[in-house]
This record gives sequence, C-alpha cells and structure tokens, in this order.
Amino acid sequence: MAAVFLVTLYEYSPLFYITVVFVCFLVTSGLVLGWFGLGVPVILRNSEETESSTRVLKKRMRQVKNPFGLEIPHPATASVTKGITLTPDCLEDCILTCYWGCSVQKLHEALQKHVYCFRIKTPQALEDALYSEYLYRQQYFIKKNDKEEKYCQLPEDAQVVDFGPVPRNRYPLIALLTLADEEDREIYDIISMVAVIHIPDESYRLSCRILYQYLLLAQGQYHDLKQLFMSANSTAPSLSDTSPGESSTDRSLLEKAGLAEDESELHEENSKDCVVCQNGTVNWVLLPCRHACLCDGCIKYFQQCPMCRQFVQESFPLCSKKEQDEDESTHILQDVLPGRVF
Repeated sequence: MAAVFLVTLYEYSPLFYITVVFVCFLVTSGLVLGWFGLGVPVILRNSEETESSTRVLKKRMRQVKNPFGLEIPHPATASVTKGITLTPDCLEDCILTCYWGCSVQKLHEALQKHVYCFRIKTPQALEDALYSEYLYRQQYFIKKNDKEEKYCQLPEDAQVVDFGPVPRNRYPLIALLTLADEEDREIYDIISMVAVIHIPDESYRLSCRILYQYLLLAQGQYHDLKQLFMSANSTAPSLSDTSPGESSTDRSLLEKAGLAEDESELHEENSKDCVVCQNGTVNWVLLPCRHACLCDGCIKYFQQCPMCRQFVQESFPLCSKKEQDEDESTHILQDVLPGRVF
C-alpha cells in the first residue's frame, strides 16, 4: 500500500521532492544537535566580532634584581692569542673569575649540580663542580659600580692558538661573576652569573660575542638569559657597522654552530610603537618567538605573532599597568613648564 502511495505521489505531485528534502533536513539537524548539543560552533563571524575566541595564556612573571652585568667593549680586537677585554658592571662588590678552555660537558654538569647538589655561589664551588677541567684561571675583584676594563689573556707558556674545529669539547672562555660578601648573597635571589664567551682563533673566526648567559638563583634554579627582539630608536649596533663580507661570514659560521637567528629578526623596524595600531606603546612579549611588538589594546586579538606568524603559546607584559601609569605621570611632570604651581 505504501509503495502504491509513493508511486502515485511521484507521478502526480511535486510534493515528493519536497518531502525528501524535508526528511534529509530533519535527519541532518538531529545528527548535528545530538553531536554538539545546543552549543553549535560558530563558523561565520561578522566584521565586528574580531576578538580572538581562544585566549592566549599569560605567563606569570616575578620581578628580580640582577646585580651582575658584563660587556665586551672591543670585540673586534679579541682573539685567543691577544686576549680579551671585559667590562663588568655590578651593583655590589663582586668577584670576576675567567676560565680558559673550560670543558663543555663539565660546565653543563656543574649547572645541574647547582640544581640538585649544592649552590654555586663562589668560584671554589664552580671549580669543585668542574673538577678542574679548564686550562687556565684568572680572577679579579670588582668594586661596586666600578666599570673598569679587565684584560684577560692566556699565558704564553700555554701555547694555545685554537680550540679545534666545530663541534668543540671546550669553550674558549667562561666568565663567572659572584657576590663577594656573604651578606649580599642573602639579599639577592640571583647569586651568580655564568657567561659563555666565544673568542675567534685560527680554526673558528666567528667574531667575539657572548653566546650564553646563565643566571643562578639561590633557590637552586638557573635561567638562560635570552634576548628580546624589540628594536628601539637607539644607536644599537647593526649589520651596517661591518663589511658585507664579514657579516656573511659571521652568519655562515653561526648557522654552522646552530646559533643563527632568522633574517627577519635582524632587520626589524626601529620603533617603540605597536606594530599593529602604531599608536600604543609596546608592552607585551610573545613566546616562544620572543617578539615584543604588541600594546595592551592589541594583545587580545592575536593568536599568531604579527611579525613572524608563529603561534603564540604564552605572553607576558614588560611592565604592569601601575608602572605604566607612574611612568606617564612622571613624563607629564617633566613636561610642565618651570615655575608652574598646581
């Protein structure tokens, strides 16, 4: 009977097609609602609904004071045979200890011992962790806020002209900065700093630079101090300061050692303004790419870095809202004409 009805409906009425479409719609709607429930995902959004639906995690940061600073004032003149000049800048009296030809393996084992065994807060503690796996040691006493240059050089009787081809089993130079007074070690969270310095030699002519900086904490942790990619209107050194041949040679050597950064990171614009709105002040750092390029107003709209298009896993502010308000009020007071009374 049903078959006769369907044949009659097919021959004499267009309701057959309407019925089939309606039944398919009901079945599809039932499947969608049964799978997602009432919270069906929105696929199409209007132009006003541009805020990211997935929030980027905000990394909780803790502000600490670093009492150590180290610079290389004349990197172009540094070499293994001629030595190197270092300029420490410390907030307290410190001890600068330089280890030439330190074992790569022993240094990283020493960093792990700082975490699990004993704290490296004196030069003797690091030497015990290294098991004297270095060629030569020099030590200097650094007074508070003293920026006097310290000259470090291997002795002539060491007869070392290079540290072999890459990959190497020894770092050319390790600089350790530790607090001289026991009382200062109780005040600061950061109790020492280890800097890995590359110095050019006959086998590896990459220009002199600090490769790594490790901050050792009193709680038994250590952090690798990394550079933020934020260009400012300053006289920072650029690739234009060196010849094209030297720049290309340095980059090829860095790529060989696995330390080269992307080319786009080396040629960013010199600006402190947000790269999106060009109005707000840059305040947010994106991880893991470490680009500081967004202001407080634009950070909530992006899941990808606007500079390199890498997905953002976490982010953190350079300064809090309270600190920003204090800076703005300070600038306003400085801009007021002298003699004006409030």
